[in-house]
Amino acid sequence: MSKPVAVVTGGSRGIGRGIAEELSRTHQVVATYNSNREAAESLAKATGAALFPCNLADRASREAFLADLAKRFPRIDLLVNNAGMAPRVRADILDAGEESFDELLGTNLKGPYFLTQAIARFMAGQRHGRIVFISSISAFTASVNRGDYCISKAGLSMAAKLFAARLAPVGIGVFEIQPGIIRTDMIAGVASAYEEKIANGLLPQRRMGEPNDVARAVRAIADGLLDYCAGQTLHVDGGFHLRTL
Repeated sequence: MSKPVAVVTGGSRGIGRGIAEELSRTHQVVATYNSNREAAESLAKATGAALFPCNLADRASREAFLADLAKRFPRIDLLVNNAGMAPRVRADILDAGEESFDELLGTNLKGPYFLTQAIARFMAGQRHGRIVFISSISAFTASVNRGDYCISKAGLSMAAKLFAARLAPVGIGVFEIQPGIIRTDMIAGVASAYEEKIANGLLPQRRMGEPNDVARAVRAIADGLLDYCAGQTLHVDGGFHLRTL
């Protein structure tokens, strides 16, 4: 193929769409989606992305995607593990149920972990490739009304470190991006509350992030600008991670 191939999971909306749109300038984008076919088709129309339905939490769906991917694309240059979900209902950790925990751990952690395992084996054969995990500031920030989400992102953060350590010797760079408060439909219901907190000083940079803020960080990785930074975590969070007195 004339273009490098970038796999972006959850590419039809939000941060994933921003990443897919940015990468489509230089890559053949392969985008997965779970349920919103209409949004996925609009992405394909705008960018030429190849679409694959995939529920990452489901082993059979994941393996079907990998089989189709292998048939259609002889190379994979970049994997962006972006697909994820928030809890359907926020609940205090003293009340939260196992169903939500299982769903979030399956989607946000187990799915990308085993997808990365499979694609990393392929990349190791190529002796080339880059992998990005899109985690969250929730990997280190305790939100007691969505503990399952925080735990899934903390686990994803460790997965990035594990794969980075394992794959660096074979020439594959693995990175983590921790977005902060990004304007997407995932936070639409609480956006006004976040805006108020930001105005009152929550972030050193006094604005909410946009999907293209994350996309530009992925661009730097895709272009090889961070190739001697194996295992690095990029904080795309308006300075949220800073501790000040």
